[in-house]
Amino acid sequence: MSSQAEGQDNNENGGQIDIGQLPVHQLQAIKTQMEQEIQMLTNSFAQLRQAQAKFTESIEVLAPVKGNSGKAILVPLTSSLYVPGEIGDDNKVIVDVGTGYFVEKSIPDAQEFYKRKVGYIKTRLDELQATINDRRNSHTVLMDIIRSKLYALSQDQKERRAVGQPQGITA
Repeated sequence: MSSQAEGQDNNENGGQIDIGQLPVHQLQAIKTQMEQEIQMLTNSFAQLRQAQAKFTESIEVLAPVKGNSGKAILVPLTSSLYVPGEIGDDNKVIVDVGTGYFVEKSIPDAQEFYKRKVGYIKTRLDELQATINDRRNSHTVLMDIIRSKLYALSQDQKERRAVGQPQGITA
């Protein structure tokens, strides 16, 4: 089978294109798109890390609640505004389970809930890190191809100048 027929076969079956055959301007467009995707994935990674830290902190602050029934605390209204309060039942807490729903849980149940959340996020972070690494590797390969094509173009232009042929970008 000829390489042209193989290329058509790839396009029909998987939409794969040999990027080495694309012109530089298309490769640069792919590079830009890839950089935007890497940035989006990196932002998602950072947001997941923040969520993981928040849930880990929730696990840690639950331990001191036990045995402190009736003790004074500051209740946050915002990140910088508090009102005085006191710990009621030191065996129960109210947990935000998402989308505006709150559930009363025992401290061990709340800790387990947050441990599951942290575990789930860790799995997603590992998957996302692998995806980011894959995209970065692909970006590096793409940059190598672009550099190679630009070098070949500059060499071609030098050769054309040397023999007096008209210059033009062919790739």
